[in-house]
Amino acid sequence: MAIPIPRRQWSRRPPPNNESVHLTPEGIKRLEARLARLKASLPAVIEEAARTAAYGDRSDNAEYKEAKGILRRTHGQIFHIEDQLRRAVAIPAGVGAEGTIQLGSTVKLSTADSEIKTFRIVGPSETDPTRGRISHTSPLGAALIGNRIGDNVSVTTPNGVKIYKIVNVG
Repeated sequence: MAIPIPRRQWSRRPPPNNESVHLTPEGIKRLEARLARLKASLPAVIEEAARTAAYGDRSDNAEYKEAKGILRRTHGQIFHIEDQLRRAVAIPAGVGAEGTIQLGSTVKLSTADSEIKTFRIVGPSETDPTRGRISHTSPLGAALIGNRIGDNVSVTTPNGVKIYKIVNVG
């Protein structure tokens, strides 16, 4: 009795995610520009796949396989960016009601050794701690949300508990 050979599973799109994607207005513009670049490159990518398909036997055609891979990745990136933009929520800059820290706030903190650090609280997809952009879901970002100037915030790190004093909120 012959064992059936399973057919290749075509990549399937993930089920739609309805969670909001928190992005700064600049982040939304960057995604829109990237989407426009990908869509503009799509005809050339499709043409390349068609050109390499004309070489003959597709099972041994490395150029065709590479072109199809690039086409799949381009379509996947377009789908992903369109999905993010569909769920995007613009983060307003500034402070919340009564001067509290919120998503989009820029916060200056003082450490125990009088070092001043500045962070902007953004959504998880735009974090870059080296540029002072932390997520509202990170331990420090979550601890800062809802506090105001003068408050002390403690964050548990692998090196122990760190205490920050909020110096300024903008």
